[in-house]
Amino acid sequence: MSASENENDRNAVRRLVAADAKAYRALMLDAYATHPSAFTTTVEERSGLPLGWWEERLGSDASEASVVYGAFDDAGRLVGAAGLSFEARQRARHKATLFGTAVAASARRAGFGRRLVLAVLAHARAIERLRLVQLTVTEGNSTAQALYERCGFQIFGVEPLAIAVDGALLAKVHMWCDLRASPA
Repeated sequence: MSASENENDRNAVRRLVAADAKAYRALMLDAYATHPSAFTTTVEERSGLPLGWWEERLGSDASEASVVYGAFDDAGRLVGAAGLSFEARQRARHKATLFGTAVAASARRAGFGRRLVLAVLAHARAIERLRLVQLTVTEGNSTAQALYERCGFQIFGVEPLAIAVDGALLAKVHMWCDLRASPA
């Protein structure tokens, strides 16, 4: 039985492990294909990567380069994910980046996105050296931006012409969350 089939995973948010890599890969490839303007990465860039790359992305402990949390529906299926990458450079080790937030269409409006973001922020708060978490959201993605704002993120700038999607150049809104502020 894989970790994602565990009875305890029903309607839960938890850190993903290597056994979840196949489901995580499928979720993210669907997100990249369904919402190309929401991600800097393309489905073409990630679809050819071996399962080992996805397993490595999930990390094994807080000293790794990243961690990923997953949301599971009542049937125990992975329906959402959000990751946190850690800055390795000494002068920037107080920062982390929220990346790859995705919720399957079938699970939207059920609170999974908020629960994922709050779980990632709780993980970040447990790491003493971290002071803030940053993210980018494509300008115009008001649903995602509002979610991040409800979770305590604030805008600090807009990067014009940040990504090229189907011939259009789109801006990215840069946001940050002070980990010492009260949790949302």
